[in-house]
Amino acid sequence: MSGFLAGLCVAVLPVLALGVWLGRRTARPQSLGGLGTPVEHATFETLHTATLAAPPLRAGLTEETARKSARKLRSLLGTDALCLTDRKQVLVWDGDGAHHRTEIMERLAGPLETGRGEAFQLTCDLLDCPVRWAVVAPLTVDDRVHGALVACAPRESAVLVRAAGEVARWVSVQLELADLDQSRTRLIEAEIKALRAQISPHFIFNSLAVIASFVRTDPERARELLLEFADFTRYSFRRHGDFTTLADELHAIDHYLALVRARFGDRLSVTLQIAPEVLPVALPFLCLQPLVENAVKHGLEGKTDKCHIQITAQDAGAEALVVIEDDGAGMDPGLLRRILAREVSPSGGIGLSNVDDRLRQVYGDDHGLVIETAKGAGMKITVRLPKYQPGVHSAGRLIPE
Repeated sequence: MSGFLAGLCVAVLPVLALGVWLGRRTARPQSLGGLGTPVEHATFETLHTATLAAPPLRAGLTEETARKSARKLRSLLGTDALCLTDRKQVLVWDGDGAHHRTEIMERLAGPLETGRGEAFQLTCDLLDCPVRWAVVAPLTVDDRVHGALVACAPRESAVLVRAAGEVARWVSVQLELADLDQSRTRLIEAEIKALRAQISPHFIFNSLAVIASFVRTDPERARELLLEFADFTRYSFRRHGDFTTLADELHAIDHYLALVRARFGDRLSVTLQIAPEVLPVALPFLCLQPLVENAVKHGLEGKTDKCHIQITAQDAGAEALVVIEDDGAGMDPGLLRRILAREVSPSGGIGLSNVDDRLRQVYGDDHGLVIETAKGAGMKITVRLPKYQPGVHSAGRLIPE
């Protein structure tokens, strides 16, 4: 969907540039300064101005984003005044004739309801007011009208009507991209909530039962385990940030494994090999802990002998390579593919598909989980984490050493 919108932006800009050039040529002729043909000059100016106007709009339609983009949008149209509105009020007015705000909002009822643009003459008692006509172009996202772009000029102009429509269409695309970004953020937040909700009640019950069993026989051990449980739950249910560091995630895993080892004793052994240089790498919150929980579950499930889990984190150039491997029951590869495709649900615990989906959302499809498994052969999960990714920043350490 976002690729389609990006292509739509590219398709709109040449038409927009031509309309802007025609409008400026009829309104304010200027020297081209040897920069090529008039169309080439207009295209360059349009692309540059649109580039400057886009970032604020990618945050949605608010008073602040409207204020930051209005002057650039007015420059695109070369008009005397421009305002951006939502469905209730004028968010910003750039240029002359700001006293027409109330009249503009009164005349917007029709366009905001129908989603169709229109032009109308403004009423004004000021003889020196430079704006006499307004062109309204609705701003729509998913067929819903969110507001309007209104261009004001001294006279009626068919060129301005078309140019305003093209600019409004371009603004609508930016707002739709902003809506997709927000939807992506909400989806990630929902995935994290799902992970928290799926923290096994059996794990919580068993952890508290183990702690209770030590209260009389070994009070100091019970105290230590209670602190481990508190730190693990504090990390799992924190509300600050969508990303964490590899160090913090491994620290939470250590708390989790301490509770599991207290229950299973020497049946479970864990080996960690962590390169210090990858500890500051940022990654999605609660990304590795569910994989370790999966290894514990499938490593001990249906077995009476010991299970070994190995966790490694290595420096791989531009990436950190994390591998979680167990020697447990393994899984049928066909069933695993269906679980990752969400065609079937995993039996209890936290599904691998949740983590796989979030990694792909953050880093792209080529950074999903790589899983090697077979029945009776254990499971090896490899995670590739780019060291530097736009928008991926850790919220900082929240768990004390």
